[in-house]
Amino acid sequence: MPTASHPKRWIVLGVICLAQLTVLLDNTVLNVAIPSLTSELDASTADIQWMINAYSLVQSGLLLTAGSAADRYGRKKMLITGLVLFGAGSLIAGLADSTGQLIVARAGMGVGGALLITTTLAVVMQIFTPEEQPKAIGIWAAVNALGFATGPLLGGFMLNHFWWGAIFLINLPVAALALVAAIALVPESKSPRGDRPDLLGALLSTVGMAALVYAIISGPAHGWTSDRVLLTAAVALVVLAAFAYWENRIAYPMLDLDFFRDRRFTGAVTGVVLITFGMAGSLFLLTQHLQFVLGYGPLEAGVRTAPLALAIVALNFSGLAAKWTAKLGAPTAIALGMVLMSAGLASIAVVASGGYAGTLAGLLLIGAGAAIANPAMAHAIMSAIPPEKAGVGAGVNGTLGEFGNGLGVAVLGAVLSSRFAASSLPEGLAAATSAAERKRVIDSFSSALGASQLVGAVAVLAGGLLAAALLWRAERADSELVVAQ
Repeated sequence: MPTASHPKRWIVLGVICLAQLTVLLDNTVLNVAIPSLTSELDASTADIQWMINAYSLVQSGLLLTAGSAADRYGRKKMLITGLVLFGAGSLIAGLADSTGQLIVARAGMGVGGALLITTTLAVVMQIFTPEEQPKAIGIWAAVNALGFATGPLLGGFMLNHFWWGAIFLINLPVAALALVAAIALVPESKSPRGDRPDLLGALLSTVGMAALVYAIISGPAHGWTSDRVLLTAAVALVVLAAFAYWENRIAYPMLDLDFFRDRRFTGAVTGVVLITFGMAGSLFLLTQHLQFVLGYGPLEAGVRTAPLALAIVALNFSGLAAKWTAKLGAPTAIALGMVLMSAGLASIAVVASGGYAGTLAGLLLIGAGAAIANPAMAHAIMSAIPPEKAGVGAGVNGTLGEFGNGLGVAVLGAVLSSRFAASSLPEGLAAATSAAERKRVIDSFSSALGASQLVGAVAVLAGGLLAAALLWRAERADSELVVAQ
């Protein structure tokens, strides 16, 4: 851990957050451009799926490898490389005149995105002292929420004024500014040990994670028992098992599996998976509720989910969440945060059908909970890993977040499908022959959404209690060890 803060650490944090924001915006901005891409590039449904998935699959598959490369070759070098690749991919995507070009460009952006996600958090751990890290990570996490919320809004604004390629070209000035600032301000840091590169581990983790995420996101569209999903899931399990076996055998593993014997680490990673599971799945359902049940357009729905992100930004940028975490301790803060989030999700499930006012209260509760729990869990993961492995720690945090996101959308979407007879609400409404029948269809869909939201709330609550229990046990064991010495 650093013993002295970097003199320009807050400026560097601003640069890091700017780089991170470009990646996060691109996770959601493409969704609003689907109608334009379908008409102007004559894109099929399969093409659209690959445009979206090429980015997320490459990014999630490479996170561990990118983090390991940052530790070995230098976090500043990998940050600069990530910005260059992301900018180049954005340029090609913005000027693409075929679906194939756009898919390849999105994959290239995914490589850059993986490098940026892992290096930004690793650099934060290097330039801030342990006392300042919770606040810095809180700001980093708030930018994550801001990117998630503003992606659809920015995309909608750009499409209202420009052609679809502008949603990618807007990345260029931001990436260029971040690149110049990174070169001038960000200090270089890397592992002093100079471990040999684990090339086979990198290959196995990339293939295994990409296959696993692909199986999860393909399940709802192709059926969980389809040959495509079962084969991909089988490949993922076999390759990831081979990765674990290999990492246990070599002297310089990319991911030291002994990390998972640390209760702080296992508690935090458990929380990350379940919090992202409940959050991503529930917000996916909430978007449908706002559009299909309450009748808002895509841009209006995006505006109405913004209070969640604004609550996170306010609590993290002000430092209030970090102060509460320091006062309560990480286990209690994580438990409190996830109880608030669970209450917010449950309140949306119960009262959202009454209009937007009930939804707003739930969003604010979720935002407050996420502002406390997310940075505390990220800090717990990073502080449980040796400083020279900070990039790998950031890769683990990002990988589990991607896994939880995909799983949440898939599983809660499956719960919705199991409780709603029609394959989609538009299809159900099209089959209705009277106003009374249409009302029954909408009520049925709303009820199914509520049940799915409650499943998400239970997952978040379980994640909070389990993560907090493991962290409490780890802290007690550490204090007993100190007393014994």
